[in-house]
Amino acid sequence: MNEGQGGQGGKRVAFFGGSFDPPHMGHLTVARAACAALALDTVLFAPVGAQPLKPQGSSANFDDRLAMTRLAIEGAPNFDLSLVDAPTPAGTPNYTFETLLRLRAELPGGALYCLMGADSFLQLRHWRRAAEIPFVAPLIVASRPGQPLDDLKAVLPAGLTMEPSPGPPPASSMMEVRSYLLASPAGDRAPFYLLPGLHIEISASEIRDQVRSAATAGHDLLPVSVSDYIRSHGLYR
Repeated sequence: MNEGQGGQGGKRVAFFGGSFDPPHMGHLTVARAACAALALDTVLFAPVGAQPLKPQGSSANFDDRLAMTRLAIEGAPNFDLSLVDAPTPAGTPNYTFETLLRLRAELPGGALYCLMGADSFLQLRHWRRAAEIPFVAPLIVASRPGQPLDDLKAVLPAGLTMEPSPGPPPASSMMEVRSYLLASPAGDRAPFYLLPGLHIEISASEIRDQVRSAATAGHDLLPVSVSDYIRSHGLYR
């Protein structure tokens, strides 16, 4: 694991941002599925400093979330910890569009993707410069129970259209992936990948609630190292 800004020249890299409050088995499952489906070299786990759509902030501070994420991905050869979405010096919100532009500049000759769960995708139209994000880094979206993506077009950012990709989907014997093509009014086109076969029903807020209610800290929903960290640092109490 190489902690840093995330430069991965010449490789297939997916940015995976989020609060990671705490990082749980669902995050790891999504990242492994994306690696298997799209032959990714690296998934960059990037805890966010301040999410614009969460003005109340995260339950745990950035340093704790960074430490837990480091523990969660420790030993995974295709997972790296990235500081690209760390708190800004002025304390302003982190915007995915700007983060991806910085990452793309660090990937000469490489391919950059933006990995997210279905819950994030369903909110994408509310993000800053949302309609431009897929053309900076093609989206990889993992499904989750209770949030079907049968009607993808209905939740796209304004102005974007989607159609099935004319070519065959990326070959993978391990993970189903559906390919689409996004288009903008200006004629820009970008691939879009859906991982429909995942059945992950893990909520970070429910994990925090379990800790507050003195239940076992996440039990099988968390890596053991993360559960131990939460307990030893008295988080979410």
